Amino acid sequence: MKTQRLDPAVPDRADVAEVDLTPAGQRLLLADLEQGGWQREGTTELVPFDARLVTGAVPGHDGPASGIRRDLVAHLEVISIRIPPLREYAEDVPDLLRHYVERLVDEEGVPFRRFSVAAQNRLRNYPWPGNVRELRNLVQRVLIIGGTEEIGLDEIEQHLVAQQAPDEPLVKQDLLALPLREAREQFERAYLLQQLMLCNGKVGLLAKRVGMERTHLYRKLRSLGVDFRQITED
Repeated sequence: MKTQRLDPAVPDRADVAEVDLTPAGQRLLLADLEQGGWQREGTTELVPFDARLVTGAVPGHDGPASGIRRDLVAHLEVISIRIPPLREYAEDVPDLLRHYVERLVDEEGVPFRRFSVAAQNRLRNYPWPGNVRELRNLVQRVLIIGGTEEIGLDEIEQHLVAQQAPDEPLVKQDLLALPLREAREQFERAYLLQQLMLCNGKVGLLAKRVGMERTHLYRKLRSLGVDFRQITED
């Protein structure tokens, strides 16, 4: 659990003290909230609790949030805001891509590049396990590496494949949270794309490798949005 203390003396600026609350820290914070203040060390004087707290936690399996005292949550949960994962508002991905391109071009002086419609559509359907931070890192990576002004689908596929760890589990926890049909489609797309890369874009070789009839494989690739023509042997 993280908590931020905003300095009330500077109302137009968030003077933030961010800490991870240990169980002991949660116990002390709960005591301060219950008595409306805290005692200075060595005195019995109660200093009024005059602060605004912004807390955040990752949902868990035990209570409202994993590792947080229920009685503390009851005090803090005056206004509760759920921040959905990026995959739940995929329609915002094109706007976020443009935002980070403009921001990074302005802040880091990298050359301007724009995402093609095909690349944007691919990223709208990507599950984004790292949420917005992962999106920003991808934008930063393609801008730093550079290339033509338009960022195409093939370039995006290469970056998505490259960022997958070789020892990453085939079935991710992220997939287990999806409906069966969507999880199956994402798995099939990732599986066939990886196999296609290993086959240097040769669909005939891919058909033998995965044990599918070529005509059926073509239909499957099209339905999953995999363009085999973009993957060629170096």
